[in-house]
Amino acid sequence: QGILREGLEDVAQFFKAHGSCRLPLSPSLLVKGIVPRDCSYFNSNAVPLKLSFQNVDPLGENIRVIFKCGDDLRQDMLTLQMIRIMNKIWVQEGLDMRMVIFRCFSTGRGRGMVEMIPNAETLRKIQVEHGVTGSFKDRPLADWLQKHNPEEDEYEKAVENFIYSCAGCCVATYVLGICDRHNDNIMLKTTGHMFHIDFGRFLGHAQMFGNIKRDRAPFVFTSDMAYVINGGDKPSSRFHDFVDLCCQAYNLIRKHTHLFLNLLGLMLSCGIPELSDLEDLKYVYDALRPQDSDADATTYFTRLIESSLGSVATKLNFFIHNLAQMKFTGSDARPTLSFAPRTHTLKTSGRIRDVFLCRHERVFNPSKGYIYVVKVQRDNPGEVTFVQRTFEEFQELHNKLRLLFPSSLLPSFPSRFVIGRSRGEAVAERRKEELNGYIWHLIHAAPEVAECDLVYTFFHPLPRDEKAAGTNPTPKPADATWARSLGKVGGEVKLSISYKNNKLFIMVMHIRGLPPLQDGNDPDPYVKTYLLPDPQKTTKRKTKVARKTCNPTYNEMLVYDGIPRGDLEQRELRLSVLSEEGFWENILLGEVGIRLRDLDLAQEKMGWFALGSRGHGTL
Repeated sequence: QGILREGLEDVAQFFKAHGSCRLPLSPSLLVKGIVPRDCSYFNSNAVPLKLSFQNVDPLGENIRVIFKCGDDLRQDMLTLQMIRIMNKIWVQEGLDMRMVIFRCFSTGRGRGMVEMIPNAETLRKIQVEHGVTGSFKDRPLADWLQKHNPEEDEYEKAVENFIYSCAGCCVATYVLGICDRHNDNIMLKTTGHMFHIDFGRFLGHAQMFGNIKRDRAPFVFTSDMAYVINGGDKPSSRFHDFVDLCCQAYNLIRKHTHLFLNLLGLMLSCGIPELSDLEDLKYVYDALRPQDSDADATTYFTRLIESSLGSVATKLNFFIHNLAQMKFTGSDARPTLSFAPRTHTLKTSGRIRDVFLCRHERVFNPSKGYIYVVKVQRDNPGEVTFVQRTFEEFQELHNKLRLLFPSSLLPSFPSRFVIGRSRGEAVAERRKEELNGYIWHLIHAAPEVAECDLVYTFFHPLPRDEKAAGTNPTPKPADATWARSLGKVGGEVKLSISYKNNKLFIMVMHIRGLPPLQDGNDPDPYVKTYLLPDPQKTTKRKTKVARKTCNPTYNEMLVYDGIPRGDLEQRELRLSVLSEEGFWENILLGEVGIRLRDLDLAQEKMGWFALGSRGHGTL
């Protein structure tokens, strides 16, 4: 910190002598001074500086940049240029992936400037709001986006931005082999746009722990990202959209394989260590698989998504990074509440005179449980507000207070553990009494506790409290936002059917809206097809089994070879969806019959087919 202050004084002297200058990052950025109070440093290995410059334009905001010394930013410039070209290809094809591409400029050997994106936070900071093990939890990203987008339409837009930008990041980081991916170099904007920073390792040059690669998954796609996309912990039709976007974006880039190989080949002689020979180019060639058909590439990338989502190594890597960063956290870093978008104080909110937990209510969204309604009275006559908090939010307040104060200054917190169902009415009633005692003792505790920012932030109304003021929240199912009413109880299957060179290709893509089993559990669905008539059952084809889902994704190609067109027109495709039941007989969930003569097989047919009782399929 002391070295930074000395350096800033030198910069201030420069501006006194020269008046103003243009930033190398962009000639359009004209600055006239430095703002020392807004300058700091990051806790990564190279300790980059966060600098804030005074804008010459009196109506313009301060210009914030990152200055790095110790990293070869030419590699970052090249990576960002490749991503920028990918984005242009997607946009030209009518696919806007909502990519965030920032400026980066190398100003000398091992140094340079990087643009700072406003209103963005690293995944690590978002996750550790839920504790050091936040990287293992599914809700942090969704809760953070909900906090910054309290209105339903705002949140829907943020989720849409997240789906597109996350898909673009998965494709771009895989194709370019961007490694050293941890939760401090992936960022999320409050608008839902996700983007990667710090491209110090690419083209598959992963960091190693002994003989073990640190980046074990094909790319970073974790369960908390899937939670945002699905709107919960179960797969939904939104996940189908995400997979389709990834595969479409991947196939569009594959069409330009030679462009990327030529551009990267031009840079072989520039001295970037990780782009120095043909083996580095071969990484991109292998990643793009130019020899594959679009259908094969779609199946391949779907398997990569499944592999990344199932990787425990990524979350473990995030967790280790959280632990490593704890030792760097400065003593001035004050704990904040994960569900509150900003901090409130006694001075800004007004003194709290009394609090009373008046009732509990059952809710179904975003998850089933109970909320507790607290009446907050302030010194101003007649100023009464009502806030809604969950038991978990009370618990977070207590845990954060314990970081600031000794236990002797804090009231005891009700036990989280209960025998039987922890969400039952009787438990909620008991907790209401215990929490009421807790908050009464809290605001009558020692002044340093009762008047601290955490307490005043907790009792300050959130947008959800203002929206619910004076009304009881209407119960609705947890997935009401995502639910889609279907005409058939059996759901629908998305297929792509094509015929070429006496081969019938059936791509089983997704299924949505399958009914749960009779015991209420989700099925383990798989798809089985026959070409009827088939008395010997020689035309049976099967997909893999998806586990515990009513909305599975397959993207698997089933092929029938050596079938003349004349024969094909006499056949019917019989598709069944079954749930695998181990030792018991598999359960039929729905089926559809498709007369192939009704399809113009001269071109690919893609669409959703209704599943149900025996009958002919409608597209």
